[in-house]
Amino acid sequence: MARILIIDDERAIRNALREILEYENYQVDDAEDGPSGIELVGKESYDVILCDIKMPKMDGIEVLENIQKTTDAPVVMISGHGTIETAVEAIRKGAYDFIAKPLDLNRLLITLRNAMDKSRLVTETKALKRKVSKQYEMIGESPVIIKIKDMIERVAATDARVLITGESGTGKELVARWLHEKSNRADGPFVEVNCAAIPSELIESVLFGHEKGSFTSAIKQRKGDFEQATNGTIFLDEIGDMSLSAQAKVLRALQENKIMRVGGEKDIPVNVRVVAATNKNLLEEIENKNFREDLYHRLSVILIRVPSLNEREDDIPMLAHYFVEQICENNGRPPIQFTDEALEALKKIKWTGNIRELRNVVERLVILCDQQITAEDVLMYAQPARR
Repeated sequence: MARILIIDDERAIRNALREILEYENYQVDDAEDGPSGIELVGKESYDVILCDIKMPKMDGIEVLENIQKTTDAPVVMISGHGTIETAVEAIRKGAYDFIAKPLDLNRLLITLRNAMDKSRLVTETKALKRKVSKQYEMIGESPVIIKIKDMIERVAATDARVLITGESGTGKELVARWLHEKSNRADGPFVEVNCAAIPSELIESVLFGHEKGSFTSAIKQRKGDFEQATNGTIFLDEIGDMSLSAQAKVLRALQENKIMRVGGEKDIPVNVRVVAATNKNLLEEIENKNFREDLYHRLSVILIRVPSLNEREDDIPMLAHYFVEQICENNGRPPIQFTDEALEALKKIKWTGNIRELRNVVERLVILCDQQITAEDVLMYAQPARR
């Protein structure tokens, strides 16, 4: 049952609203002034708050500002002295809506219903963000991982470009996402570009966009990923596989903070943070004339090397438990446990596919084992192709 709080200094108004709302199957609390209402908001959880503007002790706008410090519940302002200026100020301060007295019953009920829909969406969005954040947790307490976490904390708040290196499957994308989530751009977009998966003839269009008619299949204008990442972060994964012509345009974008769409004639300013990653040795690629040295120096303001799983084997038990919990939860299964011997067996494996391979192995073990995972299970199922 939805809970509603009424804050109004007029007892008759409070009683009338309570009677109407309880008849509509809402659970109702009320407060006779602002401080009492703020106290209730601090103790209880409400779906919607109705608040009068003209009250003794504390006016409704001040109450609204205080309420917003402790709850995301939508606040509907009500007043018998309503003016357009008052309504505009209330909305500008964050009120969901403004209703003038005498209250129109149908308008009130519709507003409450819409406000609760918004409240549910806010709650669902927060839950989804928590789920997404959990999906990208950085698991491990080994010295190398602690060092990376410390580096992220130091670097994230800046706009410094970061180059992340490491073998495939080590978690380079995870580091990039952490840099974004802990930055001042966290509310902006995180746009990932897999440079290795895009044909060389298309990558310029993907990164910088194109104008209608600029090539045969360009039937309409398209914004590139640099534009779409405005005020956020663009993650150039596997940048070592980018063509030299695309590298030249990326270099210009980094130097001038401007891009030009394919077939375009004017520069477009962009405000993005660039994080790049590669599993190649870019210094060797520079010697082989496959990568621009000037672009390398532009990208590598901060260098973060992500270690292979074999370099952080002490983290394997923690990672295995994390993956088991995640996989069981996603599949609606009760948690399954590793024996100590099974965890030791996992630590002895040479992980050529790194964390990605470990997760696949754990998922296989969860599917094929019953109450617990033993060392024998690990030996049988971990790497069956190599048996």
